Amino acid sequence: MKTVNKTYFIEATQLLRKLVTIPSLSGEENLRADYITNFFAEKDIKVERIANNIIVKQPNFDSSKPTFMLNSHIDTVAPAKGYTFDPFNPPLSDEVINGLGSNDAGASVVCLLQTFLYFYSQELPFNLLLVLSAEEENSGVNGMRKLRNELSFVDFAIVGEPTGMLAAIAERGLLVIDGEAKGKSGHAARNEGINAIDIAIEDIRTLQSVKFDKVSPTMGEVKLTVTQINAGTQHNVVPDSCTFVVDIRPTDYYTNPDIMEQLQAICKSELTARSLTNKSSGTPQDHILMTCLNKLQTETYVSPTTSDWMRLNCPAIKMGPGESERSHQSDEFVYTSEIKQGIEGYITFVEELANIYKIYN
Repeated sequence: MKTVNKTYFIEATQLLRKLVTIPSLSGEENLRADYITNFFAEKDIKVERIANNIIVKQPNFDSSKPTFMLNSHIDTVAPAKGYTFDPFNPPLSDEVINGLGSNDAGASVVCLLQTFLYFYSQELPFNLLLVLSAEEENSGVNGMRKLRNELSFVDFAIVGEPTGMLAAIAERGLLVIDGEAKGKSGHAARNEGINAIDIAIEDIRTLQSVKFDKVSPTMGEVKLTVTQINAGTQHNVVPDSCTFVVDIRPTDYYTNPDIMEQLQAICKSELTARSLTNKSSGTPQDHILMTCLNKLQTETYVSPTTSDWMRLNCPAIKMGPGESERSHQSDEFVYTSEIKQGIEGYITFVEELANIYKIYN
C-alpha cells in the first residue's frame, strides 16, 4: 500500500468535517457544491459546474488518451430518526468523523478528491477525471443522468461508495414496482363489493412464489420482496383499491422490461415500474480494471446495492472507505483511519493501473 504525505490525510479529514455541516439532501446540493467549487478555486483549479455536479480535469488533459473517471456523490438521504446528536453539527473526535453523509459517501468524496490532487499535475498514460455527482440517492434527473452525454468520452471508472475498500465488480440493478389491485366498494356489514385487498393478497402470494429460471453465475438469482401495502378508508367500507410496492434486484440475465412483462402476465393487479433504467452492472473479466485488482490482490464481491455505476456507459468498479451497513443509519460515522486507508488505497490503485496500462499499450 502506498504511503502518502500526511497533508493529504489532514486536508481530507478537515474537508469532510466541514462538508457534513452543510446540508446536501438529494436535489438540494447547491451549498455543498458551492463550497467544493470554492475549495478548488482557492487552489486555482478550474471546475466545470453542471447543475450541482462538479467536473474537474487535469491541466494536461489529452483527448487522444483514454479517460479514467473518479466518481462519488455529494448528496445524502434525509437524516434517519434516532440521531443522538445534530447530524449537521456532530461532536468532534480525533478517531471518528460523525455526521449525515460522512460514511455514504463523504469519505469517498474526500478521498477521491485528494487522490485527484495527488495526480493533478502528473503525466499518466490516461487522463484522470474527477466527477462529484448530485442526486445519486434519489436517482434524480439532474445527477449522473444529466451527465451521461457530457461524460461519453470516459473509458473506465471507479465509483466511490462505502465498501471497506473491497472492490465490487458487479452490482445488482433495481426495479421498484407499484401495484394496484382494483375492486368495488361496498358496506362491510352487508357483504357487498369486491375486496381489493383479497386481489392484492392473491397477487402478492403469486409474486412471492415466482422463480426466475436463469441464474447468473456472478450475481445469483433475481431477488423479489414485497415491501409495502396500503388499503382502506374506514372499518366498515370494503376497499375498492389496494396498493403495494415490490422491490426487485435484477441480475445481468434479465432486463427490467423483461421482468415487468413476466410479472404483469401473472398478476390481476396493475403493475407500474417507477423506472426501467436502473440496470445491473458488471466488470468484464478481461478488463484492465480486473487485471489491476488481481495484481493488487484486492478482495472482490458482488454488491446487492445500486449506485451511479448503473448510469455509466463504461466498465467500472465500486470501491471506497467506510462500511455499507452504516449507510442511511442514525449516528452515521466513518473512522479517520478509514480516510487514510481510502486515500492510500486509491492512489495505489491508480499507480498500478498506470503501470499495467504502460505494459499492455
